[in-house]
Amino acid sequence: MPHRYLDRLLPRTLVLALAAALLTPLSAHAQIYAWRDVNGTLVLSDRKLSSGALTYAVPDAPTIRATTPLAGAKYRDKFEPLVQEHALRHALRPELVRAVIQVESGFNPLARSPRGAMGLMQLMPTTAAELGVRDAYDPAENIRGGCAYLRKLLDRYDGNEELALAAYNAGAEAVDRHGKTVPPYRETRDYVKRVAARGGDVRQVALTRNAVYKTFEIVDGRAIPHYSSQRPPTGTFEIIVK
Repeated sequence: MPHRYLDRLLPRTLVLALAAALLTPLSAHAQIYAWRDVNGTLVLSDRKLSSGALTYAVPDAPTIRATTPLAGAKYRDKFEPLVQEHALRHALRPELVRAVIQVESGFNPLARSPRGAMGLMQLMPTTAAELGVRDAYDPAENIRGGCAYLRKLLDRYDGNEELALAAYNAGAEAVDRHGKTVPPYRETRDYVKRVAARGGDVRQVALTRNAVYKTFEIVDGRAIPHYSSQRPPTGTFEIIVK
């Protein structure tokens, strides 16, 4: 439904706020689509709703849901230390990990897809079990497991981020079955494009494993860990990955 028709459904200020959140950056032919779910709740999206789409509550609007979380920045800052830690542990670009989390769950640690994928990086139960993730809704465990899985896929495809993302979405078997190319599934191709749009163009060859150095900074009596791929010039440190 074109966004101009929503004025009949919602106050204009709320329409504009939702449009800004859903359609950033705004394209010339952007639309907002609207549906009523089985409970009568209005669902807004910048794309046609698919059967597996996640929906999110809209702050101060209990009768409305959106397919893009409107409080993503708040959660993104909260989980940034975990993203930095586990991206470095597995030689991943932090931008890539953030983009996967944004596309998969909108930084909602309690997100669950109709297919059963769980948490920030939307781990399937079998994948979570293989990675030793006991609680997929725990942000630290979920990001650790998701990063380990991404690293595994990158190693399988010689560092090709595009193929690793396609496998993350559709499964490695689907990528292999199509000659180690992105499968011709609209969902998978859209997924790779959406991650690339948020995390920079995906690379054909990603970072390789190297040493990660862990140091601590004391702030207000608390030890704050820092991770870097550069060896600290002074002080003590711990080597996390070799």
